Amino acid sequence: MILFPAIDLKDGQCVRLKLGDMEQATVYNADPAAQAKTFEDQGFEWLHVVDLNGAFAGGSVNGAAVEAILAATKNPVQLGGGIRTLADIEGWLDKGLARVILGTVAVRDPDLVREACKKFPGKVAVGIDAKGGKVAVEGWAEASELGAIELAQKFEGAGVAAIIYTDIDRDGILAGINWEATIELADAVSIPVIASGGLASIADIVRMTMPDAEKLEGAISGRALYDGRIDPQEALAILRADRP
Repeated sequence: MILFPAIDLKDGQCVRLKLGDMEQATVYNADPAAQAKTFEDQGFEWLHVVDLNGAFAGGSVNGAAVEAILAATKNPVQLGGGIRTLADIEGWLDKGLARVILGTVAVRDPDLVREACKKFPGKVAVGIDAKGGKVAVEGWAEASELGAIELAQKFEGAGVAAIIYTDIDRDGILAGINWEATIELADAVSIPVIASGGLASIADIVRMTMPDAEKLEGAISGRALYDGRIDPQEALAILRADRP
């Protein structure tokens, strides 16, 4: 079970949004590369990065900050936000990303996701961001009529490395992970699922070790780490003790 610390990039800075609203951004670090190194030094083994501006713009906006992060940490990095073409995917993987996260394009062009999975095995994750169980796209600015489970099942057998499932209604407000919906999704597919949105406390970390959560690959934490609500050493010790 992996705990992924999150670096969300807006205008070159490390921020957290409230409910995905770009106008409700709290800056936590003006130096994302330094934040990446801090997470590595704290013992985290992965890093989750989102180009927030890119998600709205449909292309890379915080590329320089991402490259600085890649240079600063030895940890594998997964990146989402504005990655919409095979050229985008190949470009980022060539720069050293461990995997790319495809969100909007997974709804708009699922065949591109399947093609990318074949071309870059193990390197492509799908981001499913849901509001009221329905998938949102374009940086959460647009809702679709597609259900989260319905979208996930489209990629069964395609070679998707992981599904990152975010409950938008909980993101950035420390309301706790939507475990019911996340585990329901994990039970509906064979693809590993990463929980995202609302992780609030050590109680959520302990919840990750419960038997019904065993199918999950892990969870993403942002605000709770930045605000000190979760102690990295305590959280990582709980998860490592749970490893077989």
